[in-house]
Amino acid sequence: MSDSALSAQAPSVPPLSHPAARLDAALVWLMALTCGLVVANIYYNQPLLAAIGRTFHLSDSSASLVATATQIGYTTGMLFVVPLGDMLERKRLMLLMLLGATACLALAAFAPSFAVLAGASVLLGICSAVPQLLLPMAAHLAPEADRGRIVGRIMSGLLIGILVSRTVSGYVGAHLGWRAMFEIAAGLMLALLGLLAWRLPQDRPNFAGSYGALMKSILTLTREQPALRRSAMVGGLLFAAFSVFWTTLAFFLEGPAYRYGSDVAGFFGLVGAVGALAAPLAGKAADTRGPDFAIGVGILLALVSYAVLGLGGYSLVGLVLGVILLDVGVQAAHISNQTKIFSLVPEARSRLNTVYMTGYFTGGSIGSVAGGLAWTHAGWPGVCLLGAAFAGAAYLVSRFYGRQ
Repeated sequence: MSDSALSAQAPSVPPLSHPAARLDAALVWLMALTCGLVVANIYYNQPLLAAIGRTFHLSDSSASLVATATQIGYTTGMLFVVPLGDMLERKRLMLLMLLGATACLALAAFAPSFAVLAGASVLLGICSAVPQLLLPMAAHLAPEADRGRIVGRIMSGLLIGILVSRTVSGYVGAHLGWRAMFEIAAGLMLALLGLLAWRLPQDRPNFAGSYGALMKSILTLTREQPALRRSAMVGGLLFAAFSVFWTTLAFFLEGPAYRYGSDVAGFFGLVGAVGALAAPLAGKAADTRGPDFAIGVGILLALVSYAVLGLGGYSLVGLVLGVILLDVGVQAAHISNQTKIFSLVPEARSRLNTVYMTGYFTGGSIGSVAGGLAWTHAGWPGVCLLGAAFAGAAYLVSRFYGRQ
């Protein structure tokens, strides 16, 4: 690895050493809880969009801009704030972001206009990038032999937070109103802030350059680490396959094959929780058999899932089985990819995660758009073929791209 990849590290800064702090079981579970509660901030608004539109007298398409604003904020935070985890003390940075998230949620709860709510949503997305700082921190503190298992356990909290947040938000919104959900979330962030201030250890990075040098080093790392590029591409392609399915599922369930309502689509989100439960197992497999093995298994499961969905998706049993296989496969590969990249340049884990997650979410966005087009022009068979094509492309990249 050349010195340019670390971009202006001062000579007086000591090399990265094994951390003095230890990850006990209670701290790992607190990190998992933190990831779940913080990432939920991004998804609370989705079941509330119709109610928000009624409050501010907006069309459905205009109200949906709240969800878009939050996602834009999250991507911005991932690109421009998460790399600071290699430059600033991570605990302090995360506490500041949680304080900001608390303020943004409170502002959203009492927003007098839609413009204020949209602005608060952008800032909330930025401040909710905490999990992408916490995962590199956990990878740094974890013993090398247990890194995959610990990252997998923490990721399971994040995945459960994504899945459960929509269900909780819909229930609260229906019974207490949409503003109440943001009030409750603000209280949760404040409580979490106190817990982390008390329990989270300090984690000092050793990057001593400027912010400009830090951002420039992201490009250097991307150029000089083929394994990082490969993981980002594989992760993005698998998340595209994942997004193809979840973007079109509600249309399929409401169509002539099932004629179900949106409540059944929500049930399939809970079925997807199996993927979250599989995350620690994937991390353990990455520790014992190597991340490439676990990534290969994940890709294989994704391919099999689309065969099941294409051939048996018109029966409820086949559809449920396909969902489970897809979620387990994608999450297994995702955990293993992160375990792999965190071992590349230990002092640059936040920046490595930025590159990987940018590729991951880019793939998801492409999959969502492509899935909608496939459904419109080719129906369910087209959706399944497209999802399988993305998974097949992930296999080709993992097998042939950037290998000596």
